[in-house]
Amino acid sequence: MKATSLALALALSLAALSPAHAAPTPPTIAQLAAYPAMSGFSLSPDGKHLAALQARGEDRVILVWDTDALDKAPMVIGTKNMKFKSVSFIKNDLLAVQLWQPYDLRADGVIKTFIDKLYITDLQGKQWHEPMPALNTQSRELQLAAARSSPSILNVLPNDPDHVLVVNTVGMDAGDVYKVNLHTFKADRVQRSEENAAGYVTDFNGNIRARLRSDIDGKGAYVAAEFRDPETDAWSEHFRSYVKARDHVEVVGFSEDPNIAFVLSNEGRDKAAIYEYDIKARKKGEVLFEHKFFDASSVITNHYSSGGGGRPGEVLGIAYEGPREGDIEWTAPQLKAIDAGLRQALGLKEAPTQFVDPATGDKATTGYDGDATVSLVDYSQDLKTVIASVHGPSRPPETYLLKDGKLSLLAKAYPDIDPASLGQTRLVYYKARDGLDIPAFLTTPNETMCGGGPWKAVVHPHGGPWARDAMDFDGSMWIPLMASRCMAVLRPQYRGSQGWGRKLWTAGDAQWGKAMQDDKDDGAKWLIDQKIAQPGHIAMFGFSYGGYASMAAAVRPNGLYKCAIAGAGVSDIHRIWSKFYTNPFFRQAQAPTVDGLNPLDKADQIQIPIMVYHGERDRTVPIEQSQWFVSKAKASGRPVEYHELPDYAHGPAWTRAIFADQLKLIDDYLTTGCGGGGL
Repeated sequence: MKATSLALALALSLAALSPAHAAPTPPTIAQLAAYPAMSGFSLSPDGKHLAALQARGEDRVILVWDTDALDKAPMVIGTKNMKFKSVSFIKNDLLAVQLWQPYDLRADGVIKTFIDKLYITDLQGKQWHEPMPALNTQSRELQLAAARSSPSILNVLPNDPDHVLVVNTVGMDAGDVYKVNLHTFKADRVQRSEENAAGYVTDFNGNIRARLRSDIDGKGAYVAAEFRDPETDAWSEHFRSYVKARDHVEVVGFSEDPNIAFVLSNEGRDKAAIYEYDIKARKKGEVLFEHKFFDASSVITNHYSSGGGGRPGEVLGIAYEGPREGDIEWTAPQLKAIDAGLRQALGLKEAPTQFVDPATGDKATTGYDGDATVSLVDYSQDLKTVIASVHGPSRPPETYLLKDGKLSLLAKAYPDIDPASLGQTRLVYYKARDGLDIPAFLTTPNETMCGGGPWKAVVHPHGGPWARDAMDFDGSMWIPLMASRCMAVLRPQYRGSQGWGRKLWTAGDAQWGKAMQDDKDDGAKWLIDQKIAQPGHIAMFGFSYGGYASMAAAVRPNGLYKCAIAGAGVSDIHRIWSKFYTNPFFRQAQAPTVDGLNPLDKADQIQIPIMVYHGERDRTVPIEQSQWFVSKAKASGRPVEYHELPDYAHGPAWTRAIFADQLKLIDDYLTTGCGGGGL
C-alpha cells in the first residue's frame, strides 16, 4: 500500500480519537507517580497476538489479546510476590517476562538490594520456566548468586521455532552461550567463555560470529573486536581500540552475506559512523550511515528468512543518537511507507530545527519532529500488523495498532495527565564561557496556565556523566512535575556528555566541578539573558552525577542558585572511584577523567540551602556518599534537609507510594522550601 492511500485509511479510522481540549490542569503527585495505565506492548511474530502490562494500583498484570478480536476480554496473567517489569514475545506462543523484588543479602552484614529474574511462559501463564536449567554450583555463595541473577537472551532465533540462545551469568560457566530448547528446556553449550571475552554477536543464521575481548599490552588496556571463522571455529582479532584514546569499534550486525559485517566506529572522527566490513578481505567497505551532528548507534535488519516484509537480511533502518537519542532513519521502502502514512494520518509535522556541531561550530536548519513523533514499537514478520507509539516531551505515549491498513487506539499511558499542563520542550544551544557550543533541552511552562516569562527555573543536569538526555517524555516525572508547577527547566548537555561527538565528550575530562560546572552556570546565565528565568529564582536539581553537580553548586562561591536538590549524589569522588573502579580498563579509560572539585571537602562551607535524598537500596552510589555530605554540611549554618527512601535503589521505586514520596519531596522543596518561601 502506498503511503498516501495508507494515510487516508488511517485518517478515516482516527477521526474520532482527538477530543476537544479543556483548560490546562496540573497533574497531582498521585497521577505522576502512577504506573502507566498500559505499557510495554509487544506483538507476536505472526501478528496474531498482542501483549502488554496493565497497571492495577501498586501492581501490574500481563494482558494478552487476539489481534483479530480486540473487543473480547484478554487473557490476564498475574503474579504474587514479585512484580512485572517487562513482557515481550520470543516466539508466537511464548513470552519472556522480567520480574523483580527487594532482596536482603545477609553476609557480613545486611545488604539491601533488588533481584531481577527472567522467566518464559505460555500465553495463558500456566507454565513458567527459567531460560535454562540451574547449573551445578560448588558453594553456598554461588547458590546465592544463582538465586539472585538470571541468564540473558542473546538471540531469539526468529527462524527457529524451538530454540533461543542464552548467555549464562553465574559461576565457573559465566559467559558461556547455550542453545536452549523451549519445549524441554534442555541447554546445549555452543560457545565456551574465554577470559575477558563478551559481547557476542550472531549472524543472520544465528551463528556466533563476533565478540569483544579486553586485554592489556605495552600501550595499555584495549578492547579487541574479533570474528570467528565458521569453518575452523578459530577467533581472530580484526580491530584493537585503546581505552585511554576513547576509541570505540564494535560489530553491530551482519548482512545476509555472513562475510559482511556492520561495524560502528568513532576512530579518527568526531562522530561514530557505521560501515560495511569484508571479514575475509579484512577491508572496510562503504559507509552505511553517518550524521554530521550525532553519533550513529545501530543497524536494524530483517531477521526473517522467509515470509517477511522484506528481503532476508535487508537493512530496514539505522538508529542514531539524535535529539530523542533513539532516532531512526528507515531505509526499507515498506517501513518508509508505513512511517510516512502514520505521520500523515496522525497529523505529525516537522518543524524547522537548528542543529549545531560542538566540534566545529557548523550549523544547519532542518525539519525535525518537535512536539511529538511516531515510533514503530513492534511489527509482525510480514509487516501487515504494526504497533506504533506517538510520544513527545509533553505528550505521554499513546499506543496504536495498525492492522490491514486500519488504525485503532490501544491505550494512553497517562490518560489522567493533561498534556497542555506540561509546557513545551525544544532543543537549544548556548555558548559556554570558553566558546564551546553546549546543546540543551529547554522546557518552558504553559503560558495560559502560568503567564508569560520570565519564570522560576531549574537547571537539571543528567547523571553519568558519560550519558545524555533525550527530547522525549520523561518517565522519571521530574520534568513534568517542575513544568506543571510553572517552572522553566534547562537540561544542559554539558561537556562530558555522550552522543554529541568526541569533542564534547572528552572536553569534560578532569573538569568535574570546574569547566563541567561552568557549563551549567553558563546555562543559568543564558536563561536570565533570554528572559526565561527570574534572577535569584533558579535552583539546581540532579540525580547521581547530577546529584554531585548539585552538591558542587552548593559549595561553589558566587553562584546563581537560590537552592539545590541532590538525589543520590557522589560527594567524594576519590572514595567512590577507588571502591568501584579498580580494574585497568576503568583506571585507564575513565578514572583519569574524574578529577576536580570534591564537594565533601567543602561541605561545611555550602553557600545555599540544599535538600539531599538517597535510596536505602542504592547499590550504584552508596548511601554513605549522601550521609557524609549532610553530616558535614550541617556545620555550615545553612538549611540542610535529608531524606532516606526505603525500598528505593538508584531508581526505580518498588511501590507507587515510594515514588510519590520522592516526587512530593521535590515538589514541596521547590514550592515551599528552598530555604523558605519556595523557589
